[in-house]
Amino acid sequence: MVDNRQNTHVTMRTPRARVKGLGASGHGAGHFWIQRLTAAANAPLMLAFVVVVALMANRPYPEAVALMSHPVVALILILAVISVTAHMRIGMQVIIEDYVQDKTLKLLSLLANNFYAVVVAVACLYAILRVSLGKLV
Repeated sequence: MVDNRQNTHVTMRTPRARVKGLGASGHGAGHFWIQRLTAAANAPLMLAFVVVVALMANRPYPEAVALMSHPVVALILILAVISVTAHMRIGMQVIIEDYVQDKTLKLLSLLANNFYAVVVAVACLYAILRVSLGKLV
């Protein structure tokens, strides 16, 4: 007797169970949700950033440093930098993965994207910490 089924690998799992948590790239919807989470976090953090910048306008340098030295202000700025750079990195990664076809160029672009995001985050965090800890007065 001939088995003429299209799929001879019989499984008890449903198609949904076989692909649950996996997208087309094989790593699921994690980037999608992180992108949405950072986007939601960026809205109030950027609003707070604009308020901090507005409060520093037309102030002498020592008063601006004093404002930045406040722990709540420094924490808001640190969270904003982390959220924005993570959002930026994931957004560019999606664009690179979707539109760069050459595998070598794609790999180099993804490496450059990660390197750039880390450099921007580290530079911003260093500046915030240095000013907030009062080293530039």
